[in-house]
Amino acid sequence: MRYGSLAAVLGIALLWAGQVISADLVEGPPAPPAPPPQEGKGIWAAIAYSTADVRYGFFWGADKRQEASDTALKHCENAGGQNCAVVAVFRNHRHWNDDDQTGFPYNHCGALAVAEKATDRLTPWGAKSAQTRREAEDLALQACEATGGKCKIREWVCT
Repeated sequence: MRYGSLAAVLGIALLWAGQVISADLVEGPPAPPAPPPQEGKGIWAAIAYSTADVRYGFFWGADKRQEASDTALKHCENAGGQNCAVVAVFRNHRHWNDDDQTGFPYNHCGALAVAEKATDRLTPWGAKSAQTRREAEDLALQACEATGGKCKIREWVCT
């Protein structure tokens, strides 16, 4: 008798578990993972900067965003940067009709401005991109000088 009661309890438990599982299956399979982000079209450029030691690196002419970022970081590190980070990424059209609809702007130029003197052991800086060299330089200077220091353009590039 003992085994009969145990079997009945186990059977009811399995039946109940089956109901739960079948209820879960009614909802359908889980949604598929989101597709990877589309690789943006264009000619890519990047600026890397190390705030710890005021070193920087640029790269332009890359086919992919990641390539531009990685190479700019490598140039910054080769210049002696100990704390390099990508601070600006921008691109130009490879073809005038290559808009990829990602929303990432086609800013053709980028600039890095760095303060002439450190304030409180930090050297203010600004890196911006824009449609023209002059606009990129003006935006970088404004970002740098927002801290009150006098800044100058250290480097610019247009793709």
